[in-house]
Amino acid sequence: MVQYRVLTAAAACLALAACATVYNLPLNKPSANPFARSLATEANGERRSDPHSVIIGLSFSGGGTRASAFSFGVLQQLARTKSPRTGRPLIEDVGIISAVSGGSITAAYYGLKGEAALTDFRERFLTQDMMAQLNTSINLINVSRALDGGVNTDNRVRDWLNDHLYGNATFGDLLARRRPIVLINATDIYSRTPFLFSPLTFSALCSDITEYPIAGAVAASAAVPGAFAPIVVETFPGQCHTPLPEGMIRAANAPGASPQLHAFAQALERARTGQVKYVKLFDGGLADNYGLSGITIARASSLTPYGPMRPEEAVSIRRLLFVVVDAGRGPQGNWSQTLEGPTGKDLVGAVIDTVIDANTRSSYTAFEATMKNWREELIRWRCHLKREEVAKLRADATGPWNCRDLKFTIARVSFEELGGARAAELNKVPTSFTLPTATVDALIQAGADALEANQAYQEFRRDM
Repeated sequence: MVQYRVLTAAAACLALAACATVYNLPLNKPSANPFARSLATEANGERRSDPHSVIIGLSFSGGGTRASAFSFGVLQQLARTKSPRTGRPLIEDVGIISAVSGGSITAAYYGLKGEAALTDFRERFLTQDMMAQLNTSINLINVSRALDGGVNTDNRVRDWLNDHLYGNATFGDLLARRRPIVLINATDIYSRTPFLFSPLTFSALCSDITEYPIAGAVAASAAVPGAFAPIVVETFPGQCHTPLPEGMIRAANAPGASPQLHAFAQALERARTGQVKYVKLFDGGLADNYGLSGITIARASSLTPYGPMRPEEAVSIRRLLFVVVDAGRGPQGNWSQTLEGPTGKDLVGAVIDTVIDANTRSSYTAFEATMKNWREELIRWRCHLKREEVAKLRADATGPWNCRDLKFTIARVSFEELGGARAAELNKVPTSFTLPTATVDALIQAGADALEANQAYQEFRRDM
């Protein structure tokens, strides 16, 4: 009789959950000419600044508040460090930040507020309790909701992020800013590709990214499957006439293109032709926890030796440093010491971690190869320019110019830079969105110290 009552109660809970399926409504709107509007917003802002001879790129990994705090420490250290070339803070040379999940919260706020973000991000976000906005109880209803698509919608997180950080700002506000360009990455789970919150992606949807809320993109980038229902963006096929870039059209129809670019281009084509009506998004870390894929795709789809740079930038640049800020965690659990296991939660966690780490390593390898090939193509292009072409592209620049004087450096900054004991302690920090203040401060300091300890970063500064 007791067993019957338990089963009856369970069935009632499951029925209740089924009647309360959780889903998110699309926030994007149709546009007849989306790409042109995005470019106009960018051009009207200050983004098209004078070309720099030194460019710093950053990618911020996922990992909850621990990733946000670690990447924040890197930003603070760049702001404290003077360039031996100009005497200005190195952070002024940051031209692009690509980010995932927890890292995207930091990247979006810095992209929106600039160096002012360095004064209040800790108090506004890092020491706050964002987890309190989520339904995290473990019960039959939530288990059923998780299996039915997800426990939480994104509206409470978006509201909280707007109240604490973004103030209802949109991508129009980001595009109108000076440097840096900010790429927020999610995962398109139908196409199994990265989803980039960029003018290019939204032009494929026939939608205007300038009206899309920053908080919505950050929520998508951090939407852990099960904990959240997928974030949804709608496609509006036939409602715009802006053609997809030629490079994307070629890649979509060229099986011999790089698998990453080919899959991404096909996803855009499916959106434009109406084969996909609703794009469902989860945590960007599922496809690439470093957030490097967007940069690799942007370069691979370019039809010029210098793209996605402008020719003026490609002629002026002498040094490029790309810092990959990795707050990922190493192997977890003690089941490797027993004959049994993993089981239950450990099994699910191990499978997800394996997928994420495998995708991330592949993305990093592709990024390294892309950067190496890009440098070589840039040098060939620069060295074939005529003297008058160089003079025109350099405009008011003075001093000697060497077409071969171009060096790209990649620095992966992680807990490993800090030594065994300290790294092991930091690796124990959970990937939650609520952490003790002392832990937050330890992570911020770790980001600064890890950057300073990185050998590639040290060599870059000496070379400057």
